[in-house]
Amino acid sequence: MEQGVGANLLLLWAMCLGHAQADGSSGYASVIEVTNGGPWGGWARPEMCPDGFFASGFSLKVEPPQGIPGDDTAMNGVRLHCTRGNAEHVVESQSGRWGAWSEPLWCPFGSFLVAFSLRVEAPVIPGDNTAANNVRFRCSDSTELEGPGLAWGDFGNWSEPCPKGICGLQIKIEQPRGLRDDTAVNDLRFFCCRS
Repeated sequence: MEQGVGANLLLLWAMCLGHAQADGSSGYASVIEVTNGGPWGGWARPEMCPDGFFASGFSLKVEPPQGIPGDDTAMNGVRLHCTRGNAEHVVESQSGRWGAWSEPLWCPFGSFLVAFSLRVEAPVIPGDNTAANNVRFRCSDSTELEGPGLAWGDFGNWSEPCPKGICGLQIKIEQPRGLRDDTAVNDLRFFCCRS
């Protein structure tokens, strides 16, 4: 799907979910994506920072390596830590069942998240697939923050930047598959703040 078409569909979905403002405009300006996301799972419901809050930190839910013959899933969730002054609000899209949440990583005081890059393991057939393993964010002051995810796969290109910062997220996640291979998080997209 072309990025413009995907962004328009997300805008329509967000409006239907009540994320639209009273004047009919969306609560975000655009959507940023990367091209190397994993192929499995579906998109969960978008989650947005409250009005006037900007994402200035993040944390990850990560399952450590399971060894042989375990089933590795690596990254199982992402939380945005949205701030306004001294107030903080945490948002997360759906997350997988495995692993534990990390401590938040923060942009330097006064800056906020603006772009991201995703570390993804290419499909291995047959094999133990993990899909998304880690994420990096760039802050508005150019600081780069790398999450505490796992090292399988490669980081892809950086997304386009959000001029006024990130204020929401949506996660592509594969649901548990029983005795079959699980991957959990496959892809991410983020919403750019309107103001």
